[in-house]
Amino acid sequence: MHSDYAEVSSVAAVAGDAADEQRWLIEYAPLVKRTVRQLLPQVSGAMDREDMEQIGLMGLLEALRRYGTPDESFGGFAALRVRGAILDELRRQDWRPRTVRQDSHRTRDAVRALTRRLGREPSEAEACKELGISAEAFQAHLLAENAETIASFDELIGQMQEMAGSSQSPEEQLMARRSLAQALSRLDEREQRVIQLYYEFDLSYKEIAAVLDLTEARICQINKAALRKMKEFLR
Repeated sequence: MHSDYAEVSSVAAVAGDAADEQRWLIEYAPLVKRTVRQLLPQVSGAMDREDMEQIGLMGLLEALRRYGTPDESFGGFAALRVRGAILDELRRQDWRPRTVRQDSHRTRDAVRALTRRLGREPSEAEACKELGISAEAFQAHLLAENAETIASFDELIGQMQEMAGSSQSPEEQLMARRSLAQALSRLDEREQRVIQLYYEFDLSYKEIAAVLDLTEARICQINKAALRKMKEFLR
């Protein structure tokens, strides 16, 4: 606990203004740790936990300054900012080698072609057979690709939440909230559950897979499909 306090204090000191920011940073530091724990399996060792937590704390500080005094809705807003800050840093570092990105693009194109041919989302076994790769390799591809999808979706949702919580008129705020609700309503029951468990309850793919009695790779597929549907609707 003492080390957490020291780490949070250093972030607040660098940023300026002491008391209130430091108090809120300490209170919401567990949110940063949960987000880092959730993202760690997806970054494949590209960044260590301590660095991710430090970047997450800076994202939390930015969230506090954008949002103002935290209320019951702040946790969701902050989680998006913290996750976004970490993923932005990973993108900045160009964390996936070019050959890995090229392999990912080829895999994605092959899965899309198979989806068009089948007229539906292929199962993990069908995709592995088509690609000639193991289930472990296919899951690694899904996790790497999904990290990018989550980053762009977080940015979009963050913008919507800022609209809903900003100084806009009550009518405009209501429209922004309705847009999010309508986007969620486009999902089937299982997709809604995955989105809720991942974004609201901060569960990892492994934990969601245990809750829903599915494989981790299948949870990744469901999450990706749900994000795509919501993103298309919101845009």
